[in-house]
Amino acid sequence: MAPTGTIGLVMDCDTTGIEPDFALVKFKKLAGGGYFKIINQSVPEALGFLGYKPHQVAEIEAYAVGHGSLRQSPAINHQTLKAKGFTDENLAKIESGLGAAFDIKFVFNRWTLGDAFLTDTLKVPADKMNDPSFDLFAHLGFSKKDVEAANEHVCGAMTLEGAPHLKTEHLAVFDCANPCGRKGKRYLSVESHIRMMAASQPFISGAISKTINMPNDATVEDCKQSYMLSWKLALKANALYRDGSKLSQPLNSQVLGDDDEDTGETAAEALLAAGGMSARTAAVTEKIVERIVERVEYIKQQDREKLPGRRKGYTQKASVGGHKVYLRTGEYDNGALGEIFIDMHKEGAAFRSLMNNFAIAISLGLQYGVPLEEYVEAFTFTRFEPAGLVQGNETIKNATSILDYIFRELAVSYLGRHDLAHVDPREIVGETGLGSSDETTDEQLDLDLPESVTKVVSKGFTRGTPLRIASRGGQHVTSGPVSHSVEEMRAEQQRVTDLYGNAPQTAGTSALAVETTTVTMRSTKIDAAVTTPLLSKSELYKQRMSEAKVRGYEGTSCPECQNFTMVRNGTCLKCETCGSTSGCS
Repeated sequence: MAPTGTIGLVMDCDTTGIEPDFALVKFKKLAGGGYFKIINQSVPEALGFLGYKPHQVAEIEAYAVGHGSLRQSPAINHQTLKAKGFTDENLAKIESGLGAAFDIKFVFNRWTLGDAFLTDTLKVPADKMNDPSFDLFAHLGFSKKDVEAANEHVCGAMTLEGAPHLKTEHLAVFDCANPCGRKGKRYLSVESHIRMMAASQPFISGAISKTINMPNDATVEDCKQSYMLSWKLALKANALYRDGSKLSQPLNSQVLGDDDEDTGETAAEALLAAGGMSARTAAVTEKIVERIVERVEYIKQQDREKLPGRRKGYTQKASVGGHKVYLRTGEYDNGALGEIFIDMHKEGAAFRSLMNNFAIAISLGLQYGVPLEEYVEAFTFTRFEPAGLVQGNETIKNATSILDYIFRELAVSYLGRHDLAHVDPREIVGETGLGSSDETTDEQLDLDLPESVTKVVSKGFTRGTPLRIASRGGQHVTSGPVSHSVEEMRAEQQRVTDLYGNAPQTAGTSALAVETTTVTMRSTKIDAAVTTPLLSKSELYKQRMSEAKVRGYEGTSCPECQNFTMVRNGTCLKCETCGSTSGCS
């Protein structure tokens, strides 16, 4: 059973198929632009059936859908508008557009009144004519409460909640799929939608094409329970839609206004009633300061913040679908990404030039304040050739395009977006490629480095592995905690000097002496008493096999990515790291 949809609206039906009405007063978005107002026509008949008298029905209906005129409107009416300079001709134009309007602001505009009347009579500044944020009512001296009262009189409350003469026990008769209007609070539950479908399902051979409307605050758990209930009631189909989950939806039950500002004014009025003028002054001042700070930050981002002449970063070599890609990054002193370079040296000149100029465009955007998150959301999952398996990158194993790989890599390195990686960098232990959930390992791989370290060490270079230095006497090198005191750093440095002797000095080494020591102290602790025997290739292979079996794997290395993460998949083996199989799919 399929709902009639738009055809039902053209046929003047109140609902579209086997479902409750979306709202008593709703707005249908037109394909060519604009909206038109739809009012449920069965409300007066239902009120008469419930025993209400004709004059009561008329008052209830007027409360819900409005009077469509400003003649007897409070605050904003013909008399107050004539005092502002409106003529009978202007009022006639306004009245002709109020019947189909769902907000009086959409009638009081330059297309209805004309530019000459606005600038000459109402003294509207010419530079405000094209400003979408310009409020004509505020310019004329009307408050927001005046506009809301006039809106309710002209366009109605769009709900029966709070209507005169209507009994509370009758409100359930007029409940809809969504709250009606701004004042509406009641709506049908998701369970009622599902049970209504279940009552009809036994009489239908196929499924029911019906949307189960969910409120805007619905959670994943609510969706789970809806699917579970539909399965228990033997429904053949279930389509969920959360209100407002799309930027544009065909039907709306209310017009969104300045909700944030209204909330702020309501809070300020509450403070005035509770604490007097001082509390209101503090609230208003805080709000103004927030706006000023936000504006200053926005202007500041327009200036380009250039990178220092000598900057740190890292180079990542990888192969995407058999094409070599070299990604080079440049960072600010605080570790933030400031530029990228992309080199594919075996590609044609046109493709290389295009990638180089694309990297320049991204770098300029980063330096002008464009968040890296925006680039990641824009370019990940783009799909074009070359694409396929990624080799040479320990966290990303597959990419749908070169851009998808590049911005996955940047997201993992600089944003900590491990959801975009196929292997979590925090779970890579040494060179085994085996994951670990050990808390000690997680502490060792914690890359929240102190400021003195981030000045010389790239965050992307050190991701997933602890910082290390090579020993010169076969001594064991392990990761250690940060030494924050200068005395501890100097004592440890003296221990290294006593052990190995003074290193030869070269020109320029003193400039980075403190930073180099800090990096050493952050990443290593030398224990001269412990030695680690070197393992042969076969011994190392056997050790990795045994470690893999202990962790629940088969103990066989993957032919594609060489990780020991193969698990049983029917009669074959499947790699949990890259997804390849040993033979069958």
